Amino acid sequence: MLSCQRSAFMLPDGVHYLNCAYMAPLAAAVRAAGIRGIDRRMAPHLIRPEDFFDESDHLRCLFSRVVNAPDPNRVAIVPSVSYGLAAVARNVPASRGDNVVVLEEQFPSNVYVWRRLCAERGLELRTVEAPPPDARGRGLEWNIRLLSSIDRRTALVSVPHVHWADGTLFDLERVGERARDCDALLAVDGTQSVGAMPFDVQRVRPDALVCAGYKWLLGPYSTGLAYYGPAFDQGTPIEENWITRRGSEAFAGLVRYRDEYQPAALRYDVGERSNFVLLPMLVAALELVLEWTVPAIEAYCRALTGPLARTLRERGHRVEEPRWRGGHLFGVRVRESVDRARLTERLQERQVAVSFRGDAIRVAPHLYNDADDTAALLDAVQ
Repeated sequence: MLSCQRSAFMLPDGVHYLNCAYMAPLAAAVRAAGIRGIDRRMAPHLIRPEDFFDESDHLRCLFSRVVNAPDPNRVAIVPSVSYGLAAVARNVPASRGDNVVVLEEQFPSNVYVWRRLCAERGLELRTVEAPPPDARGRGLEWNIRLLSSIDRRTALVSVPHVHWADGTLFDLERVGERARDCDALLAVDGTQSVGAMPFDVQRVRPDALVCAGYKWLLGPYSTGLAYYGPAFDQGTPIEENWITRRGSEAFAGLVRYRDEYQPAALRYDVGERSNFVLLPMLVAALELVLEWTVPAIEAYCRALTGPLARTLRERGHRVEEPRWRGGHLFGVRVRESVDRARLTERLQERQVAVSFRGDAIRVAPHLYNDADDTAALLDAVQ
């Protein structure tokens, strides 16, 4: 079991930051990498052509290790989840009358893209409703509803591993099996799970996995990563930039234009992907994640949230059972008698940082949290 790693971060004393699902605080090593990147830009004559490629390739290798993807060339560097999913939408084979399956109240970036796709191509956007918050076995029932919504007219299933608002866990291995049985593609938004709970590309077999970097991957804002499977090997990217073309390593030959892309997912890289500030920061962040290991991070967070969730349930608040929620992220639906305005004041007074998402208080600890933080939350949520 890992010990608390608060010393690796720079959170102020007295602040109980249980909100990694909102934005991870920068670790000291990640901040230092960003400062070195800024300083590097003061002397651009020292930046070599190979520097546009080497760090990007290193980043792909690190992320491949995080998600157990055997080929780093299947990892693209993207600025956001919406960008990564837009590339999926551009290349989904679908005919009028087919459907796209999503969950109720998914994060908007994983909904708007499919609304547009469905409107443009005459598809059905099939939204899987959540069971009532007080339903017994709610997480299990939601999973059953998801599986039953996938049929022979499903072109794409686009879901998260855990729901961003309350941490409900979805069995992506079974979802992937069902999608493949129906010849549907599976796209996963891993933003709220990858880095905090194990994700195995070779077991889930997603056609696409897209992750923002600034939450559980502990990286900077505006940089993310996406895995694209063989279904997208011949796809059309969002933009036509120079660095994704074959032979782009030879700067002197860039005026000899080539239509062929770099292999596998590199065609989907965002323009100016070789950001000399943000990429070193994300590299440093992934190195921390790999040093601590994702299973150990998950175990540490679950050890914190388990007793916390039990106490909240004993006080009459609703929390999903452990089997069907993330160990690092869960929602608290407070009992009816709680004064919400006063609760907000108490959280502020105790300097407890959580998020209100939908009808739930979202609690999301990481390695910088300990029992003092959960005790402060319990003191605020009576």
